[in-house]
Amino acid sequence: MDVVIESTKDFEQDLDRLSKENREAAIAKINDCASQFPAQKAIAYRKLHRLAIPSLTNGYQSSLYTLKVSQKLSAILAVDEDPIFERVIFTLFRATQLSELKEAYQNIAISLYQDLHQSDRELAEILQGISN
Repeated sequence: MDVVIESTKDFEQDLDRLSKENREAAIAKINDCASQFPAQKAIAYRKLHRLAIPSLTNGYQSSLYTLKVSQKLSAILAVDEDPIFERVIFTLFRATQLSELKEAYQNIAISLYQDLHQSDRELAEILQGISN
């Protein structure tokens, strides 16, 4: 299984603002987690934590996680398993201080899942129109 690590502009900007030690720690923690994924997926997932977000519709489950880098720093990322292409994609969204983690996580979740909620509403309206 291949592991692909992608980063967003926000994540790159967050890294640039960190001290050299924190930047290196963040990169090392992410690489460690990602490198364990192909052979020891369960161990990799134990390092990740999901914060509470509103339930997604249609039985979807969020792929958004946090990874603790240090006592004061966490990374927010998505882990998407792609069995067709036999790969896992780590998308890095933010590297944030613990005091800002919940707000950053919620903002990312809203951004990622607003289209999903909108499409569910549109589908419900279409189905309601068909049944009438």
